[in-house]
Amino acid sequence: MGHFSSLVFIMILVGAAGGVINYYTLSTKRASDFNLLIRFVMLGIFVTFLVPFVLSVFGSTLIVDSEGDPANLLNYVAICLAVAISPRFFMSNMSDDVMAEARLTSDKVDLLQYQLRQLQEELLPLIDTETEDDALAEAIPVADAAPEELDNTSSKVLKTLGCGRFIYRSLSGLCREADTDESTMVKTLGFLTLKSLAGKVGGRKGVRWYITERGRRLIEIGA
Repeated sequence: MGHFSSLVFIMILVGAAGGVINYYTLSTKRASDFNLLIRFVMLGIFVTFLVPFVLSVFGSTLIVDSEGDPANLLNYVAICLAVAISPRFFMSNMSDDVMAEARLTSDKVDLLQYQLRQLQEELLPLIDTETEDDALAEAIPVADAAPEELDNTSSKVLKTLGCGRFIYRSLSGLCREADTDESTMVKTLGFLTLKSLAGKVGGRKGVRWYITERGRRLIEIGA
């Protein structure tokens, strides 16, 4: 009976010590939360009282052998302490897994937001082109964009933008279709953009050029 009481006392003491170790290792609140400390201590004591059951399942006679044998008793104390602080490793690994999953999810969300912004930038010109504007429903003032304001090169580039198979045109494709060198094409596109007749957008494939609704109406007027 005396040996049994000693084992119970050891399990309570070691379990409480393991709970304190877990509390100061895992808790960020430290000694500011007494209730949390009590929960850790109770958990440590609870798991320690599972040691005899586990030993019996594996057929160990350590509990019986520890009576009158200090070496086996110390082994039993070590096993109890290891079991008492075991939730620390479980909770630490689980916390690391949760944090890693949270970081991975955050990275995926950031990537998705970036892709959505890219897609939005690419679609906005198309939406503007295909959406009727009340202000544009009226005749375009001659002073703003009369056909005679554009030279032959500008008119040719504008028509190339509006008549191509693609909505977003590359610089090389425009140069090839308009039979214009790259330097002249860049200047012409800059002029058309300044006149709000053309625009550019950056996408996954680089900078692309497109014709605006004002540019399309100008082509119709000059046709």
